Amino acid sequence: MAAGSQGPHPLVLGLLLCALGPSVSQGGKLLLVPMDGSHWLSMHGIIQQLQQRGHDIVVLASAASVHITEGEFYTLKRYPVPFRREDAEASFIGIGHDAFERQPFLQRVIKTYKKVKEDSAMLLSACSHLLHNTELMTSLAESNFDVVFTDPFLPCGSIVAQYLALPVVFFLNALPCSLDFQGTQCPNPPSYVPRSLSFNSDRMTFLQRVKNMLIALAENFLCSVVYTPYASLASEVLQKEVTVQDLMSAASVWLFKGDFVKDHSRPVMPNMVFIGGINCASKKSLSQEFEAYVNASGEHGIVVFSLGSMVSEIPEKKAMEIADALGKIPQTVLWRYTGTPPSNLAKNTILVKWLPQNDLLGHPKTRAFITHSGSHGIYEGICNGVPMVMLPLFGDQMDNAKRMESRGAGVTLNVLEMTSEDLANALKTVINDKSYKENIMRLSSLHKDRPIEPLDLAVFWVEFVMRHKGAPHLRPAAHDLTWYQYHSLDVVGFLLAIVLGVAFIVYKCCAFGYRKCCGKKGRVKKAQKSKAH
Repeated sequence: MAAGSQGPHPLVLGLLLCALGPSVSQGGKLLLVPMDGSHWLSMHGIIQQLQQRGHDIVVLASAASVHITEGEFYTLKRYPVPFRREDAEASFIGIGHDAFERQPFLQRVIKTYKKVKEDSAMLLSACSHLLHNTELMTSLAESNFDVVFTDPFLPCGSIVAQYLALPVVFFLNALPCSLDFQGTQCPNPPSYVPRSLSFNSDRMTFLQRVKNMLIALAENFLCSVVYTPYASLASEVLQKEVTVQDLMSAASVWLFKGDFVKDHSRPVMPNMVFIGGINCASKKSLSQEFEAYVNASGEHGIVVFSLGSMVSEIPEKKAMEIADALGKIPQTVLWRYTGTPPSNLAKNTILVKWLPQNDLLGHPKTRAFITHSGSHGIYEGICNGVPMVMLPLFGDQMDNAKRMESRGAGVTLNVLEMTSEDLANALKTVINDKSYKENIMRLSSLHKDRPIEPLDLAVFWVEFVMRHKGAPHLRPAAHDLTWYQYHSLDVVGFLLAIVLGVAFIVYKCCAFGYRKCCGKKGRVKKAQKSKAH
Protein backbone atom coordinates (compact mmCIF):
# COMPACT_ATOMS: atom_id res chain seq x y z
CA MET A 1 0.00 0.00 0.00
CA ALA A 2 2.83 2.34 0.83
CA ALA A 3 4.32 1.82 -2.59
CA GLY A 4 0.97 2.44 -4.22
CA SER A 5 0.53 5.73 -2.42
CA GLN A 6 3.60 7.18 -4.09
CA GLY A 7 1.53 8.04 -7.19
CA PRO A 8 2.15 7.38 -10.90
CA HIS A 9 5.40 5.78 -12.02
CA PRO A 10 8.14 8.40 -12.66
CA LEU A 11 8.61 7.07 -16.20
CA VAL A 12 4.94 7.76 -16.99
CA LEU A 13 5.24 11.28 -15.58
CA GLY A 14 8.36 11.86 -17.64
CA LEU A 15 6.64 10.75 -20.84
CA LEU A 16 3.66 12.99 -20.10
CA LEU A 17 5.91 15.99 -19.49
CA CYS A 18 7.77 15.32 -22.73
CA ALA A 19 4.51 15.09 -24.62
CA LEU A 20 3.00 18.21 -23.11
CA GLY A 21 6.17 20.23 -22.69
CA PRO A 22 6.57 21.82 -26.15
CA SER A 23 2.98 23.04 -26.27
CA VAL A 24 2.68 24.22 -22.66
CA SER A 25 6.03 25.32 -21.25
CA GLN A 26 7.62 26.61 -24.46
CA GLY A 27 4.92 28.93 -25.71
CA GLY A 28 6.04 31.10 -28.61
CA LYS A 29 5.12 34.49 -29.99
CA LEU A 30 3.04 34.77 -33.13
CA LEU A 31 2.38 37.89 -35.21
CA LEU A 32 -0.89 37.77 -37.10
CA VAL A 33 -1.45 40.03 -40.13
CA PRO A 34 -5.03 39.27 -41.23
CA MET A 35 -7.32 40.48 -43.97
CA ASP A 36 -10.60 42.02 -42.84
CA GLY A 37 -13.97 40.40 -43.56
CA SER A 38 -14.76 36.71 -43.81
CA HIS A 39 -11.04 35.95 -44.21
CA TRP A 40 -10.48 37.17 -40.66
CA LEU A 41 -13.49 35.32 -39.25
CA SER A 42 -12.12 32.02 -40.56
CA MET A 43 -8.93 32.50 -38.50
CA HIS A 44 -10.68 32.57 -35.13
CA GLY A 45 -10.58 28.84 -34.47
CA ILE A 46 -6.86 28.36 -35.08
CA ILE A 47 -5.66 31.43 -33.17
CA GLN A 48 -7.89 30.52 -30.22
CA GLN A 49 -6.39 27.02 -30.21
CA LEU A 50 -2.84 28.41 -30.43
CA GLN A 51 -3.51 30.73 -27.51
CA GLN A 52 -4.84 27.84 -25.43
CA ARG A 53 -1.57 26.00 -26.11
CA GLY A 54 0.40 28.79 -24.47
CA HIS A 55 1.35 31.03 -27.38
CA ASP A 56 1.18 34.82 -27.28
CA ILE A 57 -0.62 36.25 -30.30
CA VAL A 58 -0.45 39.83 -31.52
CA VAL A 59 -2.90 40.90 -34.24
CA LEU A 60 -2.10 43.86 -36.49
CA ALA A 61 -5.14 45.73 -37.81
CA SER A 62 -5.81 49.16 -39.23
CA ALA A 63 -7.81 51.68 -37.22
CA ALA A 64 -10.53 51.41 -39.88
CA SER A 65 -11.05 47.62 -39.61
CA VAL A 66 -14.70 46.58 -39.68
CA HIS A 67 -14.62 43.03 -38.32
CA ILE A 68 -11.29 42.91 -36.46
CA THR A 69 -12.02 43.93 -32.89
CA GLU A 70 -10.57 43.30 -29.43
CA GLY A 71 -10.52 39.63 -28.42
CA GLU A 72 -9.85 37.51 -25.35
CA PHE A 73 -7.20 35.29 -26.92
CA TYR A 74 -4.98 37.86 -28.65
CA THR A 75 -3.53 41.34 -28.26
CA LEU A 76 -4.73 43.82 -30.86
CA LYS A 77 -2.40 46.52 -32.17
CA ARG A 78 -3.97 49.14 -34.40
CA TYR A 79 -2.20 51.55 -36.73
CA PRO A 80 -3.59 54.75 -38.33
CA VAL A 81 -4.65 54.78 -41.98
CA PRO A 82 -5.78 57.62 -44.30
CA PHE A 83 -9.41 56.47 -44.45
CA ARG A 84 -12.25 55.95 -42.01
CA ARG A 85 -13.99 52.82 -40.78
CA GLU A 86 -17.11 54.00 -42.62
CA ASP A 87 -15.16 53.94 -45.90
CA ALA A 88 -14.10 50.33 -45.35
CA GLU A 89 -17.64 49.38 -44.34
CA ALA A 90 -19.06 51.06 -47.46
CA SER A 91 -16.63 49.01 -49.55
CA PHE A 92 -17.93 45.75 -48.07
CA ILE A 93 -21.56 46.81 -48.47
CA GLY A 94 -20.90 47.90 -52.05
CA ILE A 95 -19.65 44.43 -52.99
CA GLY A 96 -22.90 42.92 -51.75
CA HIS A 97 -25.09 45.51 -53.47
CA ASP A 98 -23.29 45.17 -56.80
CA ALA A 99 -24.01 41.45 -56.84
CA PHE A 100 -27.74 42.18 -57.12
CA GLU A 101 -27.50 44.79 -59.89
CA ARG A 102 -28.53 43.65 -63.36
CA GLN A 103 -26.19 45.29 -65.88
CA PRO A 104 -24.96 44.63 -69.45
CA PHE A 105 -21.84 42.47 -69.49
CA LEU A 106 -19.42 45.16 -70.68
CA GLN A 107 -20.77 47.70 -68.20
CA ARG A 108 -20.44 45.17 -65.37
CA VAL A 109 -16.83 44.42 -66.35
CA ILE A 110 -15.91 48.12 -66.41
CA LYS A 111 -17.64 48.79 -63.09
CA THR A 112 -15.99 45.77 -61.48
CA TYR A 113 -12.57 46.88 -62.72
CA LYS A 114 -13.08 50.37 -61.27
CA LYS A 115 -14.32 48.91 -57.97
CA VAL A 116 -11.34 46.56 -57.71
CA LYS A 117 -8.95 49.42 -58.50
CA GLU A 118 -10.50 51.71 -55.84
CA ASP A 119 -10.59 49.03 -53.13
CA SER A 120 -7.06 47.89 -53.97
CA ALA A 121 -5.75 51.45 -53.67
CA MET A 122 -7.37 51.77 -50.24
CA LEU A 123 -5.90 48.48 -48.99
CA LEU A 124 -2.49 49.32 -50.45
CA SER A 125 -2.50 52.66 -48.63
CA ALA A 126 -3.22 50.80 -45.36
CA CYS A 127 -0.28 48.48 -45.98
CA SER A 128 1.99 51.40 -46.85
CA HIS A 129 1.06 53.24 -43.64
CA LEU A 130 1.81 50.10 -41.62
CA LEU A 131 5.23 49.58 -43.20
CA HIS A 132 6.16 53.26 -42.89
CA ASN A 133 5.05 53.41 -39.26
CA THR A 134 8.61 53.49 -37.87
CA GLU A 135 7.60 53.33 -34.21
CA LEU A 136 5.33 50.32 -34.67
CA MET A 137 7.73 48.41 -36.94
CA THR A 138 10.60 49.01 -34.49
CA SER A 139 8.39 47.72 -31.67
CA LEU A 140 7.58 44.60 -33.68
CA ALA A 141 11.25 44.02 -34.45
CA GLU A 142 12.07 44.20 -30.74
CA SER A 143 9.26 41.79 -29.78
CA ASN A 144 11.16 38.68 -30.95
CA PHE A 145 8.29 36.93 -32.70
CA ASP A 146 8.76 33.34 -33.86
CA VAL A 147 6.52 33.41 -36.93
CA VAL A 148 4.21 35.60 -38.99
CA PHE A 149 0.76 34.13 -39.70
CA THR A 150 -1.09 35.85 -42.54
CA ASP A 151 -3.59 35.62 -45.36
CA PRO A 152 -1.69 36.18 -48.63
CA PHE A 153 -4.76 37.39 -50.52
CA LEU A 154 -3.12 40.75 -49.89
CA PRO A 155 0.65 40.25 -49.48
CA CYS A 156 1.24 42.89 -46.82
CA GLY A 157 1.90 40.17 -44.22
CA SER A 158 4.59 38.67 -46.43
CA ILE A 159 6.36 42.05 -46.65
CA VAL A 160 6.20 42.41 -42.85
CA ALA A 161 7.67 38.91 -42.43
CA GLN A 162 10.57 39.66 -44.78
CA TYR A 163 11.20 43.02 -43.09
CA LEU A 164 11.38 41.30 -39.69
CA ALA A 165 13.35 38.34 -41.14
CA LEU A 166 10.77 35.86 -39.81
CA PRO A 167 9.34 32.65 -41.28
CA VAL A 168 5.77 33.03 -42.52
CA VAL A 169 2.78 30.68 -42.67
CA PHE A 170 0.05 31.43 -45.21
CA PHE A 171 -3.60 30.70 -44.38
CA LEU A 172 -5.92 30.89 -47.38
CA ASN A 173 -8.67 29.42 -49.49
CA ALA A 174 -7.03 30.16 -52.86
CA LEU A 175 -5.44 33.07 -54.69
CA PRO A 176 -6.67 34.68 -57.90
CA CYS A 177 -4.79 34.30 -61.16
CA SER A 178 -3.06 31.09 -59.99
CA LEU A 179 -0.73 33.08 -57.73
CA ASP A 180 -0.82 30.21 -55.24
CA PHE A 181 0.57 27.88 -57.92
CA GLN A 182 3.30 30.40 -58.72
CA GLY A 183 4.11 30.90 -55.04
CA THR A 184 4.43 27.16 -54.37
CA GLN A 185 5.96 26.36 -57.79
CA CYS A 186 3.29 23.69 -58.07
CA PRO A 187 2.64 22.23 -61.54
CA ASN A 188 -0.56 23.67 -62.95
CA PRO A 189 -1.28 22.09 -66.36
CA PRO A 190 -4.28 23.75 -68.04
CA SER A 191 -5.19 20.44 -69.67
CA TYR A 192 -6.86 19.17 -66.49
CA VAL A 193 -6.52 21.83 -63.76
CA PRO A 194 -9.43 24.27 -64.26
CA ARG A 195 -8.67 27.96 -63.78
CA SER A 196 -10.65 30.11 -61.36
CA LEU A 197 -13.92 31.47 -62.77
CA SER A 198 -13.73 29.11 -65.75
CA PHE A 199 -16.58 26.97 -64.34
CA ASN A 200 -14.81 23.96 -65.88
CA SER A 201 -14.44 20.56 -64.28
CA ASP A 202 -11.16 18.63 -64.37
CA ARG A 203 -12.50 16.61 -67.33
CA MET A 204 -12.76 19.20 -70.07
CA THR A 205 -13.85 19.06 -73.67
CA PHE A 206 -11.59 20.53 -76.36
CA LEU A 207 -13.41 23.89 -76.31
CA GLN A 208 -13.28 24.01 -72.51
CA ARG A 209 -9.51 23.41 -72.66
CA VAL A 210 -9.25 26.27 -75.16
CA LYS A 211 -11.18 28.47 -72.72
CA ASN A 212 -8.97 27.30 -69.85
CA MET A 213 -5.82 28.12 -71.81
CA LEU A 214 -7.05 31.60 -72.74
CA ILE A 215 -7.83 32.35 -69.08
CA ALA A 216 -4.38 31.06 -68.10
CA LEU A 217 -2.73 33.39 -70.63
CA ALA A 218 -4.75 36.40 -69.44
CA GLU A 219 -4.30 35.85 -65.68
CA ASN A 220 -1.14 37.90 -65.18
CA PHE A 221 -2.67 40.93 -66.86
CA LEU A 222 -5.92 40.64 -64.88
CA CYS A 223 -4.17 40.64 -61.49
CA SER A 224 -1.47 43.20 -62.20
CA VAL A 225 -3.71 46.09 -61.09
CA VAL A 226 -3.98 44.59 -57.58
CA TYR A 227 -0.64 42.91 -56.94
CA THR A 228 2.06 44.77 -58.88
CA PRO A 229 1.96 47.84 -56.55
CA TYR A 230 2.82 45.56 -53.60
CA ALA A 231 6.02 44.51 -55.36
CA SER A 232 6.99 48.18 -55.74
CA LEU A 233 6.15 48.86 -52.08
CA ALA A 234 8.17 45.83 -50.96
CA SER A 235 11.15 46.89 -53.08
CA GLU A 236 11.06 50.31 -51.43
CA VAL A 237 10.76 48.97 -47.87
CA LEU A 238 13.18 46.04 -48.18
CA GLN A 239 15.72 48.03 -50.24
CA LYS A 240 16.04 45.35 -52.90
CA GLU A 241 14.28 44.30 -56.08
CA VAL A 242 11.17 42.27 -55.18
CA THR A 243 8.59 40.69 -57.48
CA VAL A 244 5.08 39.51 -56.72
CA GLN A 245 6.30 35.93 -57.03
CA ASP A 246 9.01 36.66 -54.43
CA LEU A 247 6.32 37.78 -52.00
CA MET A 248 4.19 34.72 -52.67
CA SER A 249 7.06 32.25 -52.49
CA ALA A 250 8.20 33.43 -49.03
CA ALA A 251 5.92 31.05 -47.12
CA SER A 252 7.38 28.12 -45.19
CA VAL A 253 4.00 26.37 -45.17
CA TRP A 254 0.73 27.02 -47.01
CA LEU A 255 -2.44 26.11 -45.09
CA PHE A 256 -5.18 25.74 -47.72
CA LYS A 257 -8.78 25.78 -46.50
CA GLY A 258 -9.56 23.18 -49.16
CA ASP A 259 -10.29 19.50 -49.48
CA PHE A 260 -10.41 17.18 -52.48
CA VAL A 261 -13.97 16.21 -51.56
CA LYS A 262 -14.93 19.67 -52.85
CA ASP A 263 -12.00 20.57 -55.07
CA HIS A 264 -10.73 18.74 -58.13
CA SER A 265 -7.67 16.51 -57.76
CA ARG A 266 -4.44 18.23 -58.81
CA PRO A 267 -0.69 18.18 -58.10
CA VAL A 268 0.50 19.42 -54.70
CA MET A 269 3.87 20.34 -53.20
CA PRO A 270 5.41 19.25 -49.85
CA ASN A 271 4.67 22.55 -48.08
CA MET A 272 0.98 22.59 -49.08
CA VAL A 273 -1.33 21.40 -46.26
CA PHE A 274 -5.09 21.02 -46.76
CA ILE A 275 -7.32 21.92 -43.83
CA GLY A 276 -10.76 22.18 -45.44
CA GLY A 277 -13.53 22.10 -42.84
CA ILE A 278 -11.42 23.79 -40.15
CA ASN A 279 -14.39 26.03 -39.33
CA CYS A 280 -16.61 23.02 -38.55
CA ALA A 281 -14.76 22.15 -35.33
CA SER A 282 -16.34 24.77 -33.04
CA LYS A 283 -19.82 23.30 -32.71
CA LYS A 284 -21.91 24.24 -29.67
CA SER A 285 -25.39 23.52 -28.37
CA LEU A 286 -28.10 25.93 -29.52
CA SER A 287 -29.23 28.82 -27.36
CA GLN A 288 -32.75 28.69 -25.91
CA GLU A 289 -33.97 31.12 -28.58
CA PHE A 290 -32.87 29.01 -31.55
CA GLU A 291 -33.71 25.73 -29.84
CA ALA A 292 -37.28 27.02 -29.47
CA TYR A 293 -37.42 27.90 -33.19
CA VAL A 294 -36.23 24.42 -34.15
CA ASN A 295 -38.58 22.61 -31.79
CA ALA A 296 -41.54 24.63 -33.02
CA SER A 297 -40.87 23.51 -36.60
CA GLY A 298 -42.45 20.11 -35.93
CA GLU A 299 -41.91 17.18 -38.29
CA HIS A 300 -41.08 19.41 -41.28
CA GLY A 301 -37.87 20.76 -39.73
CA ILE A 302 -36.01 23.93 -40.66
CA VAL A 303 -34.17 25.58 -43.54
CA VAL A 304 -31.13 27.76 -42.77
CA PHE A 305 -30.66 30.82 -45.01
CA SER A 306 -27.57 33.05 -44.97
CA LEU A 307 -25.69 34.94 -47.69
CA GLY A 308 -22.54 35.35 -45.61
CA SER A 309 -20.97 38.11 -43.56
CA MET A 310 -20.77 40.62 -46.44
CA VAL A 311 -24.44 40.49 -47.51
CA SER A 312 -27.11 41.04 -44.90
CA GLU A 313 -29.70 43.01 -46.89
CA ILE A 314 -30.77 42.91 -50.52
CA PRO A 315 -32.95 45.04 -52.86
CA GLU A 316 -36.62 45.16 -51.82
CA LYS A 317 -37.97 43.56 -55.00
CA LYS A 318 -35.61 40.59 -54.79
CA ALA A 319 -36.27 40.25 -51.05
CA MET A 320 -40.01 40.02 -51.72
CA GLU A 321 -39.45 37.34 -54.40
CA ILE A 322 -37.39 35.31 -51.94
CA ALA A 323 -39.93 35.81 -49.14
CA ASP A 324 -42.71 34.61 -51.46
CA ALA A 325 -40.71 31.47 -52.32
CA LEU A 326 -39.96 30.68 -48.67
CA GLY A 327 -43.65 30.86 -47.87
CA LYS A 328 -44.35 28.01 -50.32
CA ILE A 329 -42.55 25.34 -48.30
CA PRO A 330 -43.75 23.78 -45.04
CA GLN A 331 -40.40 24.08 -43.25
CA THR A 332 -39.55 26.89 -40.83
CA VAL A 333 -36.94 29.18 -42.41
CA LEU A 334 -34.33 30.96 -40.29
CA TRP A 335 -33.09 33.81 -42.47
CA ARG A 336 -30.14 36.01 -41.50
CA TYR A 337 -31.32 39.40 -42.74
CA THR A 338 -30.86 42.91 -41.32
CA GLY A 339 -32.71 44.95 -43.96
CA THR A 340 -36.29 46.13 -43.92
CA PRO A 341 -38.55 43.06 -43.53
CA PRO A 342 -40.40 42.23 -46.79
CA SER A 343 -44.09 43.10 -46.59
CA ASN A 344 -45.06 39.63 -47.83
CA LEU A 345 -43.00 37.72 -45.25
CA ALA A 346 -44.72 34.40 -44.50
CA LYS A 347 -45.42 33.05 -41.02
CA ASN A 348 -42.91 30.23 -41.47
CA THR A 349 -40.01 32.66 -42.03
CA ILE A 350 -38.09 34.14 -39.09
CA LEU A 351 -35.66 37.01 -39.67
CA VAL A 352 -32.60 37.18 -37.40
CA LYS A 353 -29.64 39.57 -37.41
CA TRP A 354 -27.26 36.74 -36.56
CA LEU A 355 -27.51 32.98 -36.44
CA PRO A 356 -25.21 30.14 -35.26
CA GLN A 357 -24.90 28.69 -38.75
CA ASN A 358 -22.72 25.65 -38.03
CA ASP A 359 -24.72 24.72 -34.91
CA LEU A 360 -28.02 24.94 -36.79
CA LEU A 361 -26.71 22.91 -39.74
CA GLY A 362 -25.64 20.22 -37.30
CA HIS A 363 -29.17 19.85 -35.90
CA PRO A 364 -31.00 16.69 -37.09
CA LYS A 365 -34.09 18.76 -37.98
CA THR A 366 -32.24 20.86 -40.60
CA ARG A 367 -33.52 19.90 -44.05
CA ALA A 368 -31.73 22.34 -46.40
CA PHE A 369 -29.26 25.21 -46.50
CA ILE A 370 -29.61 28.30 -48.73
CA THR A 371 -26.11 29.68 -49.14
CA HIS A 372 -24.06 32.11 -51.23
CA SER A 373 -21.53 29.27 -51.73
CA GLY A 374 -18.66 30.82 -49.79
CA SER A 375 -16.07 28.25 -48.69
CA HIS A 376 -17.20 28.55 -45.05
CA GLY A 377 -20.80 27.72 -45.82
CA ILE A 378 -19.95 24.98 -48.31
CA TYR A 379 -17.76 23.13 -45.82
CA GLU A 380 -20.27 23.53 -43.01
CA GLY A 381 -22.88 22.05 -45.33
CA ILE A 382 -20.53 19.14 -46.16
CA CYS A 383 -19.51 18.53 -42.53
CA ASN A 384 -23.11 18.36 -41.38
CA GLY A 385 -24.50 16.57 -44.42
CA VAL A 386 -27.10 19.20 -45.41
CA PRO A 387 -28.14 19.52 -49.10
CA MET A 388 -27.84 23.04 -50.46
CA VAL A 389 -29.57 25.58 -52.66
CA MET A 390 -26.73 27.80 -53.84
CA LEU A 391 -27.02 31.47 -54.85
CA PRO A 392 -23.41 32.42 -55.77
CA LEU A 393 -22.76 36.16 -55.86
CA PHE A 394 -19.07 36.87 -56.62
CA GLY A 395 -15.51 35.59 -56.49
CA ASP A 396 -14.90 31.86 -56.11
CA GLN A 397 -18.53 31.25 -55.12
CA MET A 398 -19.51 30.37 -58.70
CA ASP A 399 -16.85 27.68 -58.89
CA ASN A 400 -17.80 26.33 -55.45
CA ALA A 401 -21.46 26.06 -56.47
CA LYS A 402 -20.58 24.39 -59.77
CA ARG A 403 -18.50 21.74 -58.03
CA MET A 404 -21.14 20.92 -55.42
CA GLU A 405 -23.87 20.77 -58.06
CA SER A 406 -21.75 18.42 -60.21
CA ARG A 407 -21.49 16.11 -57.19
CA GLY A 408 -25.26 16.03 -56.78
CA ALA A 409 -25.17 17.78 -53.40
CA GLY A 410 -27.26 20.80 -54.29
CA VAL A 411 -28.93 23.03 -56.87
CA THR A 412 -27.48 26.31 -58.21
CA LEU A 413 -29.62 29.33 -59.11
CA ASN A 414 -28.68 32.64 -60.71
CA VAL A 415 -29.74 35.16 -58.07
CA LEU A 416 -30.43 37.85 -60.72
CA GLU A 417 -32.55 35.70 -62.99
CA MET A 418 -34.32 33.35 -60.58
CA THR A 419 -38.03 33.75 -59.89
CA SER A 420 -39.95 32.97 -56.75
CA GLU A 421 -41.09 29.74 -58.37
CA ASP A 422 -37.50 28.74 -59.20
CA LEU A 423 -36.35 29.09 -55.58
CA ALA A 424 -39.39 27.26 -54.20
CA ASN A 425 -38.91 24.38 -56.66
CA ALA A 426 -35.19 24.16 -55.88
CA LEU A 427 -35.92 23.91 -52.15
CA LYS A 428 -38.57 21.23 -52.68
CA THR A 429 -36.16 19.31 -54.91
CA VAL A 430 -33.24 19.14 -52.45
CA ILE A 431 -35.57 18.40 -49.53
CA ASN A 432 -37.79 15.77 -51.15
CA ASP A 433 -35.39 14.10 -53.60
CA LYS A 434 -33.45 11.64 -51.41
CA SER A 435 -30.50 11.52 -53.82
CA TYR A 436 -29.34 14.97 -52.68
CA LYS A 437 -29.25 13.91 -49.04
CA GLU A 438 -27.49 10.66 -49.95
CA ASN A 439 -24.87 12.47 -52.03
CA ILE A 440 -24.09 15.09 -49.40
CA MET A 441 -23.88 12.38 -46.72
CA ARG A 442 -21.42 10.46 -48.91
CA LEU A 443 -19.28 13.60 -49.28
CA SER A 444 -19.53 14.20 -45.55
CA SER A 445 -18.37 10.66 -44.83
CA LEU A 446 -15.37 11.04 -47.16
CA HIS A 447 -14.50 14.44 -45.70
CA LYS A 448 -14.55 13.21 -42.10
CA ASP A 449 -12.58 10.02 -42.78
CA ARG A 450 -9.11 11.39 -41.94
CA PRO A 451 -6.33 10.61 -39.44
CA ILE A 452 -6.30 14.08 -37.84
CA GLU A 453 -8.76 16.94 -37.54
CA PRO A 454 -8.08 19.98 -39.77
CA LEU A 455 -7.74 22.33 -36.78
CA ASP A 456 -5.17 20.08 -35.08
CA LEU A 457 -3.28 19.72 -38.37
CA ALA A 458 -3.15 23.50 -38.85
CA VAL A 459 -1.94 24.07 -35.28
CA PHE A 460 0.74 21.40 -35.72
CA TRP A 461 2.21 23.03 -38.82
CA VAL A 462 2.23 26.52 -37.31
CA GLU A 463 4.08 25.17 -34.28
CA PHE A 464 6.37 23.14 -36.55
CA VAL A 465 7.50 26.33 -38.30
CA MET A 466 7.92 28.06 -34.93
CA ARG A 467 10.06 25.22 -33.53
CA HIS A 468 12.30 24.88 -36.57
CA LYS A 469 12.47 28.57 -37.60
CA GLY A 470 10.92 27.76 -40.96
CA ALA A 471 10.74 24.72 -43.20
CA PRO A 472 13.42 25.17 -45.90
CA HIS A 473 13.59 21.40 -46.52
CA LEU A 474 10.05 21.59 -47.95
CA ARG A 475 10.94 24.35 -50.38
CA PRO A 476 11.43 23.00 -53.93
CA ALA A 477 14.52 24.00 -55.90
CA ALA A 478 12.18 25.27 -58.62
CA HIS A 479 12.13 28.62 -56.78
CA ASP A 480 15.79 29.15 -57.70
CA LEU A 481 15.43 28.42 -61.42
CA THR A 482 14.78 30.84 -64.25
CA TRP A 483 11.75 30.23 -66.44
CA TYR A 484 13.82 28.64 -69.19
CA GLN A 485 15.67 26.42 -66.69
CA TYR A 486 12.36 25.36 -65.11
CA HIS A 487 11.07 24.17 -68.50
CA SER A 488 14.53 22.78 -69.40
CA LEU A 489 14.59 24.93 -72.53
CA ASP A 490 18.34 25.41 -72.16
CA VAL A 491 18.83 21.63 -72.01
CA VAL A 492 16.50 21.11 -74.98
CA GLY A 493 18.41 23.79 -76.89
CA PHE A 494 21.76 22.22 -75.99
CA LEU A 495 20.68 18.71 -77.02
CA LEU A 496 19.06 20.06 -80.18
CA ALA A 497 22.30 21.84 -81.05
CA ILE A 498 24.23 18.59 -80.57
CA VAL A 499 21.76 16.64 -82.70
CA LEU A 500 21.84 19.28 -85.44
CA GLY A 501 25.62 19.46 -85.21
CA VAL A 502 25.98 15.68 -85.52
CA ALA A 503 23.45 15.63 -88.34
CA PHE A 504 25.36 18.40 -90.12
CA ILE A 505 28.69 16.56 -89.72
CA VAL A 506 27.16 13.29 -90.95
CA TYR A 507 25.62 15.11 -93.88
CA LYS A 508 28.93 16.74 -94.77
CA CYS A 509 30.79 13.41 -94.48
CA CYS A 510 28.24 11.69 -96.69
CA ALA A 511 28.40 14.51 -99.23
CA PHE A 512 32.19 14.39 -99.22
CA GLY A 513 32.21 10.61 -99.65
CA TYR A 514 29.62 10.83 -102.40
CA ARG A 515 31.70 13.40 -104.26
CA LYS A 516 34.85 11.30 -103.86
CA CYS A 517 33.24 8.07 -104.99
CA CYS A 518 30.51 9.04 -107.41
CA GLY A 519 32.22 12.20 -108.61
CA LYS A 520 35.22 10.29 -110.06
CA LYS A 521 33.00 7.77 -111.85
CA GLY A 522 31.03 10.57 -113.38
CA ARG A 523 34.18 12.29 -114.64
CA VAL A 524 35.54 8.99 -116.12
CA LYS A 525 32.31 8.35 -118.01
CA LYS A 526 32.30 11.89 -119.38
CA ALA A 527 35.94 11.47 -120.53
CA GLN A 528 35.11 8.19 -122.29
CA LYS A 529 32.17 9.77 -124.08
CA SER A 530 34.30 12.68 -125.29
CA LYS A 531 36.95 10.29 -126.71
CA ALA A 532 34.27 8.31 -128.58
CA HIS A 533 33.15 11.46 -130.36
